[in-house]
Amino acid sequence: MPSPPQSSLTTWAPSWPESLGLGAMAKSSSLNVRVVEGRALPAKDVSGSSDPYCIVKVDDEVVARTATIWRSLSPFWGEEYTVHLPLDFHHLAFYVLDEDTVGHDDVIGKISLSREAIAADPQGIDSWINLSHVDPDAEVQGEICLAVQMVKDVRGRRLRCHVLQARDLAPRDITGTSDPFARVFWGSQSLETSTIKKTRFPHWDEVLELQEMPGSPSPLRVELWDWDMVGKNDFLGMVEFPPQVLEQNPPNGWFHLLPFPRADEDAGGSLGALRLKVRLTEDCVLPSQYYQPLRELLMESVLGPAEEDAASPLAVLEELTSGDCRQELATKLVKLFLGWGLAGPFLDYLTRREVARTTDPNTLFRSNSLASKSMEQFMKLVGMPYLHEVLKPEISRVFEERKYMELDPCRMDLGRTRRISFKGASSEEHVREASLELLTGYLGPIVDAIVGSVGHCPAAMRLAFKQLHQRVEEHFPQAEHEDVKYLAISGFLFLRFFAPAILTPKLFDLRDHHADPQTGRSLLLLAKAVQSIGNLGQQLGQGKELWMAPLHPFLLQSISRVRDFLDQLVDVDGKEEAGGPARVLVPPSVTVREGYLLKRKEEPAGLASRFAFKKRYFWLSGETLSYSKSPECQMRTSIPVSHIRAVERVDEGAFQLPYVMQVVTQDGAGAPHTTYLQCKNVNELNQWLSALRKASARNPDKLATCHPGAFRSAHWTCCLQAERSAAGCSRTHSAVTLGDWSDPLDPDAETQMVYRQLLLGRDQLRMKFLEDSNMDATPEADPEKGSSATEGACADALAGQREAAARLLEVLADLDQAHEVFQQQEQGKVALGCLRP
Repeated sequence: MPSPPQSSLTTWAPSWPESLGLGAMAKSSSLNVRVVEGRALPAKDVSGSSDPYCIVKVDDEVVARTATIWRSLSPFWGEEYTVHLPLDFHHLAFYVLDEDTVGHDDVIGKISLSREAIAADPQGIDSWINLSHVDPDAEVQGEICLAVQMVKDVRGRRLRCHVLQARDLAPRDITGTSDPFARVFWGSQSLETSTIKKTRFPHWDEVLELQEMPGSPSPLRVELWDWDMVGKNDFLGMVEFPPQVLEQNPPNGWFHLLPFPRADEDAGGSLGALRLKVRLTEDCVLPSQYYQPLRELLMESVLGPAEEDAASPLAVLEELTSGDCRQELATKLVKLFLGWGLAGPFLDYLTRREVARTTDPNTLFRSNSLASKSMEQFMKLVGMPYLHEVLKPEISRVFEERKYMELDPCRMDLGRTRRISFKGASSEEHVREASLELLTGYLGPIVDAIVGSVGHCPAAMRLAFKQLHQRVEEHFPQAEHEDVKYLAISGFLFLRFFAPAILTPKLFDLRDHHADPQTGRSLLLLAKAVQSIGNLGQQLGQGKELWMAPLHPFLLQSISRVRDFLDQLVDVDGKEEAGGPARVLVPPSVTVREGYLLKRKEEPAGLASRFAFKKRYFWLSGETLSYSKSPECQMRTSIPVSHIRAVERVDEGAFQLPYVMQVVTQDGAGAPHTTYLQCKNVNELNQWLSALRKASARNPDKLATCHPGAFRSAHWTCCLQAERSAAGCSRTHSAVTLGDWSDPLDPDAETQMVYRQLLLGRDQLRMKFLEDSNMDATPEADPEKGSSATEGACADALAGQREAAARLLEVLADLDQAHEVFQQQEQGKVALGCLRP
């Protein structure tokens, strides 16, 4: 069989000629998705409610599943995902389903967004969108490989359609496969290929010829169908090419299958709606040397003298941003300075600026300034393993025990005890005492874990807190402000890190699901208590929540321990490395993911596929993927990460099991090996896929294709090929990953994002600092008033800001020119690529 032709849809990025001296430009694409909430969903259960959850698909690939919200028609999820995509995608879809413990889950509706609709607004989509009915004929997926020629001879013109193969077709049969055949239409004629049984990756390699009939030119349409012995055939997708394309550039390559053309109409609100936030970010990252001037300006800001803080380029950049833009800028800058090994000086620079402009210590770091946002993002990026180690055991206990706790008399359910014990309703005092005992029973271990965690807190966090402690103490040395240096640290560590994680553990990956209402109330009480401890008891007895008073004695006892903990936390020697770029957030030997998975035996003779999987505990670091029978077992088997060549999903039909992935490796002798692993749900599957792909991202000789099935009964279950060594029938997805705290750092990509942020504020930059006529007037001292040192200092600061703005604009102009040159070169290369045989 001839090899498939080069895809006409795949971006070709050839190497730049050395004579140009331009290096290589990388394309990056990421999709930020936030599933906020739903409203007015229909009831699917006999109780008059539903148990809704949401599935997120990118080009029919499930990338995320929200938690199930039990017994709710207006669920709140608040879950956010970032999907890194190396290639253009076609559409994004959200499916809302009702979870059923028995039988299949009920589909409520869906929302489908095209790439064009998302990209139309640079700020993204943020709105309520009505759900649509799910049409089976529109649920298509996969691609088809075609080679079309227009042939002319004495008999007239003929269209020769070479139908080679298809991949990743939708499963239409209960076996998880399909029986696909292709039907080709041109004018009034049509022909069909043979039917390939039980596969989603058919290989036809058939040439169908159709004679041109008199009349106007006709489009070519190729439809794929699943053959059924009983009942009508099921539609699998189609592609269509207009006559001018057939004449000028006949199709030759892989093409995305589309549903029958029809308008996607919502259900007018009868199926409810989702509130979604979706934003697409597509960019071209220049070679590293082009960002050097911007890097130098940013580094100069944080490494320069303290007296120049207000006139630095970074200070000017901060003046241009606010709101959501400031949050995004903080994330990018933290990653950027982490990548340079300068996170400590960066945070210290922001702290100096924040402290210098604060007159009331009670307002220090209370606003959403760049300093506050950056420290918050820094803790999440660097401290997530630490957070899990401290909080996860006790949070898990709260979820598992599901105890009823309530101190607010307005919310107490006094009849609850009667329903449980049948001894009559409890008094308010009895419920309060029982709740107080339970709350202190959970809070005690939480406080113990926090104050005993000094040795486990990452060194980078401790150094950042030490700098913060010193700056605040220098600015507020008075005895009456003794607590300010403690409150500055605890405000971040307790109020912006520990307390939010206790309140919503799902959003910090501490739990797989959101809490039910009762557990959620318990977590809220615990989070309020931790927040009060973080405030060092300054607001105890104030405000509207006086019903928290019974807990005050315990909180006051904890405050002295927290002070001692903070003193120990900042008692650290050493300086953060400012050397070469730190490309990863954690050392290679540190475990970045671990947990139980089901591993398939190498050659399970005589075992049914589902019994060939054995439970093993896995650890993944930047160096090895290791496993053993249990976490305590010292006998481990290790797979070097450097040997990984592909990490991909496995079709459910391969073993009749869901959530299976494969890790394809190559040993030192060049022999291939495949390890099959089963996860417990789709989220765990995506997280392991993402982690393994990131760990092996820099490996050479990655596979371009693989088999999404398994070799069983002398053939591949996906494409039915009989040779174990047959080339893969599906492309790999090595660069499709989820964004989270363990993302590898890429300073060039982060600098490009800062450049884009500056572009958005370029006009404001010119107007604010360069075109203001008042900037040209230097204040003069009034002889009658004496020397005006303050006015002179202001003039110096304004002049410094103006100089910084001018330098930023100059750097922006150079980067604009570089992007323009690269885009022109790329267009030329693509044009040349089209001429290749």
